[in-house]
Amino acid sequence: MYGTIFNAAMIIVGSIIGSLLKSRLKPKYHTVLMQAIGLAAIVVGIHTVIKPLDNSHLPVLFIISLAVGGTLGTAWNIQENFDRVVQRFTNSDLSAGLATAVLLYCFGSLSILGPINAALHHDYTFLLTNGTLDLITSIVLGATYGIGIAWGAAVLFCWQGGLYILVLLLRTALSASLLNELMIVGGVLIFASGLGVLEIKKINTLNFLPALLIPPVVLGILHFF
Repeated sequence: MYGTIFNAAMIIVGSIIGSLLKSRLKPKYHTVLMQAIGLAAIVVGIHTVIKPLDNSHLPVLFIISLAVGGTLGTAWNIQENFDRVVQRFTNSDLSAGLATAVLLYCFGSLSILGPINAALHHDYTFLLTNGTLDLITSIVLGATYGIGIAWGAAVLFCWQGGLYILVLLLRTALSASLLNELMIVGGVLIFASGLGVLEIKKINTLNFLPALLIPPVVLGILHFF
């Protein structure tokens, strides 16, 4: 678990450093930083999708997952409820920034493979690498949105810690196909968040989070038939 603790700590440190720089930045530089985050999210999203999609045995599963998951998320008003809670304590800009941060922190290939590799092989290389990357990302996000980005560390800790424990409990049931499908869906969500940050297209990305639940269900059903 120390790899996950390191990762979360780097997010907090990066957010603090970034927030200290925020007051010294002119508005035009805030715009540039937001554009940098948007572009980075798009690139990371594409990179996360390409190889798993090429290796997928069910290339249409991610489409089904997004359609079903997006419908469920919209029915449950995930994005609206998230925005309402965040805006109660902060502002709308942080709401958008924190949503992007959570997607970047939690659904990149390293963030998914890191806890799995740590649980199966006691190898923390992915988590340590991911923590270093998140430090840089958090500095940029913190300089743009403020210290509130540090809340992303709590989400990441729960995500990676939960995934680590789940892998320990279900190590014999996990398959490469499931990991592939989760990374494809996660990559698409990261890409979508980048479009929103760049104001190319506003997409309620959090409404699509239930899409991550569809691949385990579908693959579990197919396993018995």
